[in-house]
Amino acid sequence: MATATRTDSTGDRIIAAATAEFARYGIAGARVERIANAARTSKERVYAYFRSKEALYRFVASRELAAMTVAVELDPADLPGYAGRVHDHLVRHPERLRLMMWGQLELPAGQAPPDDPFQASVRHKVEQLRDAQKAGALDAVWAPEDVLVFVSQLATSWAAQADHAPTGADRDRFMAARRAAIVAAVQRLFPAAANKAAPSGG
Repeated sequence: MATATRTDSTGDRIIAAATAEFARYGIAGARVERIANAARTSKERVYAYFRSKEALYRFVASRELAAMTVAVELDPADLPGYAGRVHDHLVRHPERLRLMMWGQLELPAGQAPPDDPFQASVRHKVEQLRDAQKAGALDAVWAPEDVLVFVSQLATSWAAQADHAPTGADRDRFMAARRAAIVAAVQRLFPAAANKAAPSGG
């Protein structure tokens, strides 16, 4: 795969067009010809940068994951706050959530390359959670893998259903209430370290 850099305008256009295409149509439904047309280039040029449609999807999805990781850092000591921030980010960037979900649905299970950024991100977050448990900042009764999945599912639950929210002025109030419900649910399961009750005296 050729490396697309910030100074390569053709590569930038391909990546931008592919991101929009995959978010809308998924991997199977995406068409390289549409990506090429939107990027004002040829299919041959797209394949000169990326050896296959799946390779192109993995590249743009990894960029979106990296951007999300920077925007919303995991804080194992405050999982309720983290869940709220993930919700906010995905409500602002629904295309990012759609892009990730298509990969979960369509990529073959267990066939990710060794350097797959999704798997690397999961491993890193699991280690962060495990370290927090060892430090006493997070209840160790849960497996860290379960903590990550439960928090992620709750955090993304209403961002994935945002199309069902009312429109107009009622939408903001509705989504604010859904965010509050997500934060409260995560707080019940995994209380923020600062909010844990102190041991009673005597």
